[in-house]
Amino acid sequence: MGDVIALPAPGAASLPDVRGQHRALQVTWHDDGDVVVLSTWRFGRCVGTVRLTAEDAAALISTLAQGLAQGGGRAPSAGTG
Repeated sequence: MGDVIALPAPGAASLPDVRGQHRALQVTWHDDGDVVVLSTWRFGRCVGTVRLTAEDAAALISTLAQGLAQGGGRAPSAGTG
């Protein structure tokens, strides 16, 4: 098993989970393996990872962009949520 690196590392993004409870998604690029690593964190501990090739990361980005373009990123209306 590889070494655990304390994040956020340079070039990493840490995104809080809307559910709170000390959950987060961290995204890092690893030049040595030419992969993007998505890791799930809870209370400062990594509880799961997914490694994506650059091609698969591009597909993820495309899916996110399409969802946002279709209104998936809109703030909820008053009285909803």
